[in-house]
Amino acid sequence: MSKLFVQTMLAAVLVSGISGPAFAGGDEHSCSVRTLRGRYVFSASGFNIDAVSRLPVPKALIEVIDFNGDGSLEVTGATRSQNGVISRSPSSVGTYTVAEDCTGTITFAGPAFDIFLSPKGHKFWLIQTNPDSVFQGSATRTVRELNDDHDRH
Repeated sequence: MSKLFVQTMLAAVLVSGISGPAFAGGDEHSCSVRTLRGRYVFSASGFNIDAVSRLPVPKALIEVIDFNGDGSLEVTGATRSQNGVISRSPSSVGTYTVAEDCTGTITFAGPAFDIFLSPKGHKFWLIQTNPDSVFQGSATRTVRELNDDHDRH
C-alpha cells in the first residue's frame, strides 16, 4: 500500500473516533424534564395478576397526558378496559423525572413506570414497575406547547 493511502485511512479513523464521542455528548442527544412538554396520546396494554386467584386479568388503556416541562403532568382524559369492563377516568395528576440519557420515571398515586424517550421527546415508551403488573405502551406528542386554556382541556 502507498504511504498516502495509509495516512489517509489513519486520518479517517482518527476523525471518526474523535467526532463520535463529541457528537454523542452534545446537547442534541441529551434530555431533561423540559424534553417532555406538551400533549401526548398514550396507549398501552398488558395485564395484572389477580391478588386472590393469581390469574392474569387483561387491561388496555388510552389516555391524554399533558406534560408541563417541569416534572409535573396531568391526565386530562382516559378510557380503560379491565377484563372487558370499560371505564372512563376523571383527570388526575402525577410527576415525572428525566435523566440526561433520556430515561426516567412517571409516578401517580399508585401506578409507577420507567420511561425511555426519543432524544427530542416526540415519543416515549414505558413499562409499569408495580408488582403483579405486566403493562407496557408508548405515547406520541400531538401538541408541542400548551399555552392556551383551550389546549389544556
